[in-house]
Amino acid sequence: MVLLGALDLVTPDPGLLFWTLLIFGILWFILAKYAFKPIQKALRDREDSIDLALSKAEEAEKKVEALYAENKNAKKQAAEERSRIIKEANEMKDQIINEAKDRSKVEAGKILADAKLEIDNQKNAAMQEVKSQVGALALEIAEKVIKKNLKDDSSQTAYVADIVNDVKLN
Repeated sequence: MVLLGALDLVTPDPGLLFWTLLIFGILWFILAKYAFKPIQKALRDREDSIDLALSKAEEAEKKVEALYAENKNAKKQAAEERSRIIKEANEMKDQIINEAKDRSKVEAGKILADAKLEIDNQKNAAMQEVKSQVGALALEIAEKVIKKNLKDDSSQTAYVADIVNDVKLN
């Protein structure tokens, strides 16, 4: 008997089964009429918003990749531009240095030529002064020789030698 009482708990009563199925059917009908469509619409809306968000995310990812590629290209161009500018600056520096060297060589040549010209001028002036002093000395000697009327050549030669010894050259 104990066993039969335990089976009563497991086997449902046919009336209870009928009412349970009827309530479940009515609930199902009400849910189908009023709840399933809004739930499906909400699920479809949610699915659409997720798809839209995914497509926007893909677009954003493509834009980021494009910007990254553009940034990388810009960096490469900037590096090339920097290298070109440095190369031009070095070439300009070398050109300026070479021009300065050439100018300094020309200036040094001018200074050297001017110095040689000045030396030649001073040398010519010194030679002119020596010539004038020699001329003056010769005139002085000639004057002294003429003043003294000597009779023979030997006395004239001795007199000229004495005068030359007496005259001091500057």
